Amino acid sequence: MSDIEIAQAATKRRIIELADAQFGIESEHLEPYGHYKAKLSLDYIDSLRDKADGKLILVTAVSPTPAGEGKTTTSVGLSDGLNRIGKQSIVCLREPSLGPCFGMKGGAAGGGYAQVVPMEDINLHFTGDFHAIGTAHNLLSALIDNHIHHGNKLNIDPRLIAWKRVVDMNDRALRDIVVGLGGTANGFSREDGYDITVASEVMAIFCLATSLHDLRERLGNIVVAYTRGERKPVIASDLNAHGAMAALLKDAIKPNVVQTLENNIAFVHGGPFANIAHGCNSVTATKTALKLADYVVTEAGFGADLGAEKFIDIKCRMAGLEPQAVVLVATIRALKYHGGVAKDALNKEDLAALERGMVNLERHLTNITQHYGLPAVVSINHFTNDTDAEVDLLKSKVEALGGVAVVAKHWADGGAGAEELARTVADIVDKQTQRHTYVYAETDSLWDKMNAIATKIYGASGISANTKVHAEIKKLNEHYGNFPVCMAKTQMSFSTDPLLIGAPSGHNVEISGVRLSAGARFVVALAGNMMTMPGLPVSPAAEKIDVDKGGNIIGLF
Repeated sequence: MSDIEIAQAATKRRIIELADAQFGIESEHLEPYGHYKAKLSLDYIDSLRDKADGKLILVTAVSPTPAGEGKTTTSVGLSDGLNRIGKQSIVCLREPSLGPCFGMKGGAAGGGYAQVVPMEDINLHFTGDFHAIGTAHNLLSALIDNHIHHGNKLNIDPRLIAWKRVVDMNDRALRDIVVGLGGTANGFSREDGYDITVASEVMAIFCLATSLHDLRERLGNIVVAYTRGERKPVIASDLNAHGAMAALLKDAIKPNVVQTLENNIAFVHGGPFANIAHGCNSVTATKTALKLADYVVTEAGFGADLGAEKFIDIKCRMAGLEPQAVVLVATIRALKYHGGVAKDALNKEDLAALERGMVNLERHLTNITQHYGLPAVVSINHFTNDTDAEVDLLKSKVEALGGVAVVAKHWADGGAGAEELARTVADIVDKQTQRHTYVYAETDSLWDKMNAIATKIYGASGISANTKVHAEIKKLNEHYGNFPVCMAKTQMSFSTDPLLIGAPSGHNVEISGVRLSAGARFVVALAGNMMTMPGLPVSPAAEKIDVDKGGNIIGLF
């Protein structure tokens, strides 16, 4: 069966009953959205403050390929596997964006028999969080233009407005637009543009905020524009926008509670992209799960060079999180692709290509153990066309690097197929006493932070920027030099060229622009030709999604 058919055939438990049965969460603390999804109240979360934390496990992956890696599927399978071997576990995931859901990538609720449900709801409108985030963002956009229209007391320079609009859809036609056409009644004409909602600073703030008060304060610190002449920053609180924005987000900030196919509680909350944002679910959801479960499994988007680096250097640094281990997801197919095999030939045994492609896994594994200072387990996400010889070669190569590799069959067998992975990970986690390390120090300059990521994690020879961008970085460093850096880079390669597969080395990383996210408290560095509004492919997934005569959604994956 397809993923959606498996999800629709699942026997789900009412979320109110399940939360009480597994964690003693009484119904008064849950706000149900139908029978199978709910939000957890902030008052209940606050009541957990003095409880000891469980152990945090990060799931990341090799560099993405068209063959797919299965990071979310592995996260769900591992958490189900941990519960099967008697370890109380919660999986914490990001909410999917409609952009990739209707575009090329598809949804993000797992796959096969390792999914979170209700799958259609999670992949589509869910509990309305993304609508709230997009609306809060665009309210601020409207207030900026309205302020200028009504006299511009803050002396905003319309040429220096740094706040675009957003929509949760891949729509390349909106990247660069002109607003205010039609005469003075419609405001001043100016250039503008759209980002995808998951690239919004509001999304980043939403996922990093620790409380509703913290959320409101961070929203107020968003730099939206600069003044004429002196070019002083104008922030959202100058427009009295942050209160209304927080009001729009007051329910969205509550974590979403759903379940896996095996009726284990899961949190799905927040969803910044990992190539153009920081790629982690909300701090609120992760920290709440740590108070409830003994083991919390969470994922960071795309490969370990993006999601895992930002998880460590941004999320863990800000939230004080301490991961105990990393699961590095790899597939035989993906590594053969990195070894130069075309997508349509990946099902054929090719030991030579697999060995060539190992360089990608090796660099990610080295980064995790040396630069993040964490023990790692390589999870081989099993496909039916994988041969014994290929599996044996991959395991021996990982062992030769001093690591451990486990074959996981959760896609086909659910948690039962991930029991060996769960035992291996739990054993490592239970013995772990060493704290993780960061790629750079907080006291490093912004330029040095970017250079550290490029040289240590990407294998680059260094970074470069034109005179204008270099000056912008230097100016930002004067006031925001203590901020971490969020690199916006293609997920397909260690370089800024998506076609350079494997493990390219000695390349230059060009910083093509920088954006200040003062509310999120990081600086975004655009590396190479990185778009913050993706486009749809030649054959979008939306063309295959439909509703049958019975009202069931079909074609969603």
